[in-house]
Amino acid sequence: MRILLTGIDGAGKSTAAHDLALAIHARGGTALVLKNPAGRRTMAGWWDAVGWTPGPRLQDFLETTTRVVRVLLNEVQLSRFDGVAILDRGLDCQLALREARGLPRGVIIPWLQRAMPAPDVVAHFELPAEIAVERVNRRGTDRETPSGLDSLQQAYRRLETYPASYIVQAADSREAITAELLALAARDADTGQDRPLARL
Repeated sequence: MRILLTGIDGAGKSTAAHDLALAIHARGGTALVLKNPAGRRTMAGWWDAVGWTPGPRLQDFLETTTRVVRVLLNEVQLSRFDGVAILDRGLDCQLALREARGLPRGVIIPWLQRAMPAPDVVAHFELPAEIAVERVNRRGTDRETPSGLDSLQQAYRRLETYPASYIVQAADSREAITAELLALAARDADTGQDRPLARL
């Protein structure tokens, strides 16, 4: 079972991935959280340090390379894993960033999406941009603006995969979100029937 978590920064994807894994383990199941970041936070620190910011195409090239390498490395790990794989971000996230920046989809990422196993569920976290910015500011490791996050939110909604995504209301409590994701993890992708998490 593969669950891909997508959404804007500050929506709570990483926290939800951690909570879901703990909940599955507590029920006797097996879960693995795999992160697929683009390195935006780290790179933003570099640009601040040197006092220079690259253009959107160079940023996208660096971020795409970082994310694709991480996705491929995680895919090797998944080939030996039997349980619930919780993917914190993925290639959809890079396509949304391109859309928000007005860049073309390109060839490599869409090809990889067709060539690699698709997630059984895409859980997209929806959150008002203003609340997301407050969360980002509280963690104090990077900076976002309401307009930038709103643009990214709209870009996600224009992706081909969005209509089939399960929408998570990220303003809900952590407990409610974990319960929703647990129900998705217990759902058999082939039959649509519930299955015991301890068998995963």
